[in-house]
Amino acid sequence: MKVTVRVAQVVFIIFLPIFLFTASIGVAFNSPSLYSYGFDKYDISTVTGISPLELNKAARALISYWNSGEEYVNVTVEKDEQSFTLFNEREVVHLKDVKDLVRLDYIALVVTGLYSLVYAAFALWYRRPAYRRDLAAGGLSGGILSMGILAVVGVIALVDFGGFWQQFHLLSFTNDLWLLDPSRDYLIMMFPEGFWFDSVLIVAGLTACLALIIGGLSWFYLKNNRGRQ
Repeated sequence: MKVTVRVAQVVFIIFLPIFLFTASIGVAFNSPSLYSYGFDKYDISTVTGISPLELNKAARALISYWNSGEEYVNVTVEKDEQSFTLFNEREVVHLKDVKDLVRLDYIALVVTGLYSLVYAAFALWYRRPAYRRDLAAGGLSGGILSMGILAVVGVIALVDFGGFWQQFHLLSFTNDLWLLDPSRDYLIMMFPEGFWFDSVLIVAGLTACLALIIGGLSWFYLKNNRGRQ
């Protein structure tokens, strides 16, 4: 029984950073305000010649696409009072690859989230101090592990974000469709490298905040229940 309890705690510690990170990614991909922020900061309307209203409409269409059963996206916007299909075939296929990653993120989020919820419910339901201390210790360790991973990845990204971003694409995709032309491909014009740098910072910041909250609450519980049986 002790071995089972310990293994369950270790899995919880490992799953917690994954849960926090995938939750933050999910929030970012589904946040219209993040898209709008990037469009405004990098003056995408001037770069593309598409009005802010139409850009935000395209962003909402992408968010809908991430959460739909559609295999390929079809976004139509207006430019110079003419409607046209925003993304070409290469961009559409790449967006399908991106959607596959978003789905993978959702799966990891659900699996780790459900496990963490069940583990926490078990520890609280049985009302045994030892189980609650194990839960708090796991929350503290998972929070520390999350911050450690963020620190390592953060340093790598900050030192050379271009190289970091390129390696991410090489590892994540089995083709080179992500190599787009900023002079004609709207996808790269709408989402330049600076946008993704900001997005990574936001995801990291949100993950860190969640880790600090969980770790802080866990530490507070352990501190105030030290020595209790």
